Amino acid sequence: MNQDPKFTESLQAWMNTPDAQKNWDEGAILLLQLSGNRIMYRNISLNPKGKAEFIKGQLQKYLNFRLQKLTHDQVADMQTKVDDIVKNVIKPAGKSEIDVANKSEEFADFKAGKRPDHDDLPEEIQALYVENLDIVHRMRELHLKLRTLSLDNATCPDSERYPFLKEIINLDKKRVANWDIYDHFILGTPVADSVNSNNDSEKDSDNPSGESDNPNVNSVHPKESTEDSKAEAPAEKPTLAETKPKKSKAAAKRTAKKATGKKTV
Repeated sequence: MNQDPKFTESLQAWMNTPDAQKNWDEGAILLLQLSGNRIMYRNISLNPKGKAEFIKGQLQKYLNFRLQKLTHDQVADMQTKVDDIVKNVIKPAGKSEIDVANKSEEFADFKAGKRPDHDDLPEEIQALYVENLDIVHRMRELHLKLRTLSLDNATCPDSERYPFLKEIINLDKKRVANWDIYDHFILGTPVADSVNSNNDSEKDSDNPSGESDNPNVNSVHPKESTEDSKAEAPAEKPTLAETKPKKSKAAAKRTAKKATGKKTV
């Protein structure tokens, strides 16, 4: 694969060109230069504009991968990390009977990790325990998709595997961080300190979504904050427009009484 930075700049410039102005023949050639797949090139070069979405999709994968400045060795290192995660955490099985056994073992592991004072913990901390089970399920789904990827005709196998490897690794970091908070939380201490530190660690771990899955402790009881604000709000004073009519009516009554008195005298 051509790793020349200038070539990457040319590829990015082509991708940034509006579709209506793209030279699809040039796109087909770029794809050939990147993949070396002459059979594919012959097929798309007959009608490159008709294969526009395919060309764009393939080139985007190459561009994303190149902009990450990753090498084959780095992806291989990520695969090694995922293999360890699979062995120690995901524990996939090939047969249904083994699947059932593994699920039972998985729940047993989680049950064993449950604190004796779990029910006394704040809801936010209890939620981390439950969330970790969901994380393992998500990791298993991603690993299954990774295993079933068809890379035989892939123009860049590393770029196909990379998103799955990255998400599995990030999810495992989240799982470890959750366990760390859950295991070491001290009853009576502020929940915000623990949860916020977890959110910061997620950002540092290159979370793909950039968002935390943990609940925002500051919005746990919005109803209470609303009621407090209502209680503290000062009573509204009557406006001038509301007081004026009352005064004018009273004055009118006094005037009418005086007038009536003069007539009777």
